[in-house]
Amino acid sequence: MVKNKVVYFFVIPLFGFLIQCSSDKSTQTESIVELNDLNPAASDFDTINSDAKAIDIADAVMEKMGGRKAWDDTKIIKWDFFGYRKLVWNKHTGDVRIQFDDTDSNLIITNIFTHNGKVKLDGEEMLEPDSIKKYTKLGESIWINDAYWLFMPFKLKDSKTTLKYLKIDTTQSGDYSHVLQLTFNEIGDTPDNKYWVYVDTTELLVNQWAYFSTYEDSVPLFVNPWDDYQQYGNILLSGGRGKREITEIEVLDSISTTFFTQF
Repeated sequence: MVKNKVVYFFVIPLFGFLIQCSSDKSTQTESIVELNDLNPAASDFDTINSDAKAIDIADAVMEKMGGRKAWDDTKIIKWDFFGYRKLVWNKHTGDVRIQFDDTDSNLIITNIFTHNGKVKLDGEEMLEPDSIKKYTKLGESIWINDAYWLFMPFKLKDSKTTLKYLKIDTTQSGDYSHVLQLTFNEIGDTPDNKYWVYVDTTELLVNQWAYFSTYEDSVPLFVNPWDDYQQYGNILLSGGRGKREITEIEVLDSISTTFFTQF
């Protein structure tokens, strides 16, 4: 870290990230199998070790959230991560802008594809290549964390993930839900993580997740609801995480051409 230059940030560790209830629910589950073709998995998704039923439910979640095409076509997303920082992400170009305060005195601009960017700390632009590299890498880690807290339902069939069907259970609020287990294979900042992803049996939306710091853990480190779904552009997003909220969510079609190049 550059002397006297400190960025304060909060990262929650992430990403390494049917029992029949009734004949109606069984029919509903069977009817979503055809969605597979509409939501192709990443080329290195662990299809062999994943459960077909879990994949079907993941596809149904994608469809309920707006569909794969709507997600792919979504261009720019803004959000405030629990009041700690504000992010703007251009999904198509890979540009990410992270603002740590309201004065714009601490900013990281990075690109998750090229790994290039710019950094401003305490109102001064960092010019040393090693410092820029260090902080743009930090920015990518922050983006991995913060984006997963908002977009996880769209990423159930991502690269090097394995998806298992565990059971039907109730959430902390008492909703009957399919429980999917999501694990990772040598990808992300914390690949040993494990999630149990709860999907409402009726709404087919993620309504809770449980986070385990390692695959072997039997007790989650925390459990959070996923609620307050709203329409943003052509997709649904959830901002409610219990005691915390992801706020100021916006989906944009365009933004200033200098937004990711100038402070």
